[in-house]
Amino acid sequence: MKVLVGAAATVIGLVVLAFIGVVVLVVEDDASATETTDGGGGLRGVPSEFRKWILKADADCKQPGMTPALLAAQLYQESKFQTSHEEATSDAGAQGPAQFMPEAWATWGRDADGNGESSPWDIGDAVMAQGRMMCSLLKQAKNSGYPGDVRALALAGYNAGWGRVQEYGGVPPKSFAKGETYKYVQIILSTMSRFEGPGLLTVSGSGSGADALRKAATRMGTPYAWGGGGPSGPSTGFCDGTNGYLNGKCAASNTVGFDCSSLLQYAFWPKTKLPRTAAAQYGATSDRPVSRSDLKPGDLLFWSHGGTGSIYHVAIYAGDGNLLHAPRTGRHVELAPLTSAMPESDYVGATRP
Repeated sequence: MKVLVGAAATVIGLVVLAFIGVVVLVVEDDASATETTDGGGGLRGVPSEFRKWILKADADCKQPGMTPALLAAQLYQESKFQTSHEEATSDAGAQGPAQFMPEAWATWGRDADGNGESSPWDIGDAVMAQGRMMCSLLKQAKNSGYPGDVRALALAGYNAGWGRVQEYGGVPPKSFAKGETYKYVQIILSTMSRFEGPGLLTVSGSGSGADALRKAATRMGTPYAWGGGGPSGPSTGFCDGTNGYLNGKCAASNTVGFDCSSLLQYAFWPKTKLPRTAAAQYGATSDRPVSRSDLKPGDLLFWSHGGTGSIYHVAIYAGDGNLLHAPRTGRHVELAPLTSAMPESDYVGATRP
């Protein structure tokens, strides 16, 4: 759906009632550098030119409700990832892939892609503005005390203006604006899963291990970035002279993602505060070893170039003989068989955080 009310309504708290119909579309140690339309974590089916900006916008927002899948589903509902003036201009005058009204763009728009111009038609500028606005709305929703999913409240604010959310004490009902905002929210929340990957991983049970695995699984498809990521989510990495390079160029410094250990640190935080590197994570948990025959979802798996003093990789056991990990530069967070994800001869063992 192209935004009719326009993002300007969020700034001024008013709705421009110029609605159109809703379209329902229904091996490196701790060290990403590709853009594909595959994967998950809010990235499955996302055009490559949108992918890095969605990840960056997600990384820049510290609100728990923000995920790559939320931004991707919203962009798809707004414009189907279209960027032409003909296809991405609403009858109400909203512009670009994120459908900003000019008044709102003046508040949220920036020259994110560094081309010297702030434009709602530039993918980088548009997605980063969308992320900033949604992040602000998620914070407002969290602090509002209104009932319901904070994501639903934020989406309603994006579509109809936060003033309307305040007016109704939540998402405007079906009676408001012929159900436009209500349907907008429901469509995006129900279609998020299509951008979250192939759905190969189902996590059951409770406890810190299962919870960490669930959290890590939401990042499937996120690029690998040597030195990137941490407890708050993905971030750009760096190159150290050996690691972080792809095709002879430093990929990590331009990639928003995780490396193997930061993914696990993110997954377990804050209940279990794992240290930053794979070797340190082994050291912090080695007093709780787990045999291969007794592995449970959430256990940590380690690989080494020779003994526990040379550990270079960590993954989280996902059950059924599989693991979830950030493998190396040029790859993404993925599900893989334990027997082939890394060199079998390098497997050191497992621990239970």
